[in-house]
Amino acid sequence: MNLMTRLAAALALTLAATGAQAANVLVVLSDENHLDLKDGKVLPTGFYLNELMQPVKLLLDAGHEVTFATPQGRAPTVDASSVTAAYFGNDAAQLKLHKELLEKLALTSPTASPVVSLARIEQQGYARFDAVYIPGGHAPMQDLLKSPALGRLLADFHQRNKTTALVCHGPIALLSTLPDAAGFVAKLEAGTTPATPKWIYRGYQMTVISNQEEEQAKPLLGGGEMKFYPQTALQRAGAKFTSNTTPWTGHVVVDRELITGQNPASALEVGQRLVERLK
Repeated sequence: MNLMTRLAAALALTLAATGAQAANVLVVLSDENHLDLKDGKVLPTGFYLNELMQPVKLLLDAGHEVTFATPQGRAPTVDASSVTAAYFGNDAAQLKLHKELLEKLALTSPTASPVVSLARIEQQGYARFDAVYIPGGHAPMQDLLKSPALGRLLADFHQRNKTTALVCHGPIALLSTLPDAAGFVAKLEAGTTPATPKWIYRGYQMTVISNQEEEQAKPLLGGGEMKFYPQTALQRAGAKFTSNTTPWTGHVVVDRELITGQNPASALEVGQRLVERLK
C-alpha cells in the first residue's frame, strides 16, 4: 500500500469515526405563547431561555446535529421572565452567550425560524433521530401534554429505548402518550381525580417542577392560579416522583430511557447527561 493510499484510508476512517460520534437530536418546543389559568386569566409564557439553550449549546459543542420542531411548526416564544442572569448562575457573560446563540439560530423568528411541524417529523420518519429533548417554561402545559403527534413520537422512542430528556415543566409532555391524554387533562383541569390509566411510563422514577416550587412561584402568575400542577398530574398517571430536598436546587433523575430535570437549575446537568448518553 503506497503512502497516498494509506493516507486516504486513514482519512476515511477518521471521517467514519467522526460521523459515528455525531447524533441527531430532536428538540420539541411548544407552539404556544400563553397558558390558560383558572377563572379565565392568561399567563404570557413560552420556553425558558436556559432550559432550551444550555442543553442545545452542549449538543452543538459536542458536534451533534439538532433539529427543532413544534406541534404546528410555528416559531416558539421565549418567556421574557427567563431572560435574566439569575438562571445562568448570575453570570451575565453566560446569559449573553446563550442569547446570542438563540439569535444566531433564529428559532423565534416568525420568518426565518428553522422549526418544522411534528407532522413533518413524522412524515420524514423517527428513525433518523437518536434522542429527543423537551425544555420547560409553562408553555408545554398548554399544548404538548395532549398533543397526539407528540404522543406518537414519544411512544416510538419508548419502544426503541431512545433517550428522552425533559426538564422543569417539560416532563408534562409525557402525558401525551396516554390512551386519552385530552380526557385525562380535562379531568385534571376540572378538579376531578381521573382513574389511573394505562401508561407506558407507569412506574418510572422521574421528576418535574414540584408542587412546593409551584406554590413558591405563584407571584409569577400575576394573581392567577394554575389549573393543576405537573407533579400531581404525573403522579396520578402512575409516575414515581422524586424531588430535591431544597427547592430550586438542581435535581436530575435517570430511569431507563428517561432523563428528567426538576427545575431551571437542573437544565445544565440534563444537557450533560444527554451528551454523555450519545457518546
